[in-house]
Amino acid sequence: MARIRKGDTVIVLSGKDKGKTGKVLQVWPERDRALVERINLMKHFERRTQQSPQGGIVERESSLAMPKLGVYCPRCKKAANLGWKLDAGDKQRVCRRCNDLLAAAV
Repeated sequence: MARIRKGDTVIVLSGKDKGKTGKVLQVWPERDRALVERINLMKHFERRTQQSPQGGIVERESSLAMPKLGVYCPRCKKAANLGWKLDAGDKQRVCRRCNDLLAAAV
């Protein structure tokens, strides 16, 4: 089960962008990958078209494997071990280290 959802703030645990945080733009649970804003940038070579007559080289995000990502706890400033708490009938995610509620994913 993927614990990372669209809209979550995540921290990169390994790789060239280790330690950077960003917002999850898209998740593919069947492929176990996620697209994170301004993380894992790759050069993409745009062809000239009528929409972009200039063409050229554009930086674009590439997907990351989900095991390389952790949900970011703003209070601990680390990747959170997720727990669940029932609050007024709502099931909410909490950081197990500091018991702080994590922002709900959109």
